[in-house]
Amino acid sequence: MSEHGLDKRQFGHRARLALSPACELKADAQAHAARTMWNLLHAWWQMMPKEKRTLASADAAIRQARKDIDFLAVLPAQAAQAVLKTYFQAWKNCWDGRSDAPNFKCRLRSVMSVDIPQGRDLNIVRVHRRWGMANIPKVGRVRFRWTKDLPVGKHSDQENRITGARLVKDALGWHIAFRVQILESRPGPHQGPEVGIDVGVTVPLALSDGSTKNHGEWLTKQEQSKLLRLEQRAAQRKQHRKPGTRTSRRLHHTYDQIAGLRAKAKRRALDWQHQTTTAIAQQYGTVVVEALTITNMVKSARGTVELPGRNVAQKSGLNRSITGEAWGRTVTMLTYKTAQYGGTLRKVPAPNTSRRCSTCGFITPGSRENQATFVCKNPDCGWSGNADHNAARNVLHLYRMGLALIPAAGRAVVRRAKRVKPAAAR
Repeated sequence: MSEHGLDKRQFGHRARLALSPACELKADAQAHAARTMWNLLHAWWQMMPKEKRTLASADAAIRQARKDIDFLAVLPAQAAQAVLKTYFQAWKNCWDGRSDAPNFKCRLRSVMSVDIPQGRDLNIVRVHRRWGMANIPKVGRVRFRWTKDLPVGKHSDQENRITGARLVKDALGWHIAFRVQILESRPGPHQGPEVGIDVGVTVPLALSDGSTKNHGEWLTKQEQSKLLRLEQRAAQRKQHRKPGTRTSRRLHHTYDQIAGLRAKAKRRALDWQHQTTTAIAQQYGTVVVEALTITNMVKSARGTVELPGRNVAQKSGLNRSITGEAWGRTVTMLTYKTAQYGGTLRKVPAPNTSRRCSTCGFITPGSRENQATFVCKNPDCGWSGNADHNAARNVLHLYRMGLALIPAAGRAVVRRAKRVKPAAAR
């Protein structure tokens, strides 16, 4: 045990599965059975009176359903129990105000997934530098991509182990998401410097020390051309489909190809975000970001019939760019990664961070000559420099002044540090 003690940490790790066609059919059948089990539970819930909506009654109902309906037998009993627990937890989340009420799951729009509640059923073994093998109940022994060391074999015990997993299918195929629990040393205070971060579209992350974190296009030019052709083809085939008729196989195949390319772009974006946020968390002790309300920033400018919006097409393109950068996901990653390395993440008010001069502190009209350059119009200052770095320096300066946003009763409030005198703060 270290001088800082030991803490239990739980995290998830997702790996790509290499399933044979027969195993893939079995996994698909289990996912459809799990979705059907959910829908049967929801129908049972709506029919039963309130006093009989208990966990024991629901358990008896699904056991009887597994006897009466043949294709539900492909779902392992533990996976069926996991569906039951997930459904009741969904209602608890609804009653606590954390989510909406559960509803029926559509075949085409719901995510295909199967839960494996107990990790000891997996029997994970590493067989190669890049591949491992796991046992999937009623599917068989399958291979998965080994990209992270997992507590298996001699490294597995009561404290360091895999507690369960979930099979998830997306546009790129089947994946397995492990639930991992490890015992690790509690990190000491991070001794790294403070840094302010300004997020943007042209420059994804601009740091107050003058560095930037950039990325290229998520898809190559050939993939972008292919995506454009597929979208045009889908639009043409959809145009010839009569209202009320079923979607053709060709159109479904085109949709699958489009979803595959978009999933590939998302996977590359996630990989860049993970690598970038890990590097920032390892280097800096305190990371300061803006408290942005992204949902308000990406609202449509279409307006109404009486008051139509202006520059609607330009605003739509900006909204797509903001959504593609996934600023909220970057902040979420920074939050838990800075804590993992002993650092902290702080949020400061966002207004005027891009319009204020980081040297003199004045806000003057016309200081942003263009998107990339900031020129202070104060006659006594006249500082000029990169606009993104100027905003990042302002973000860090607000934190050093003692301004920080902390959650309180569901809202963000400004907190002033004690080292700042009230007169100076005003």
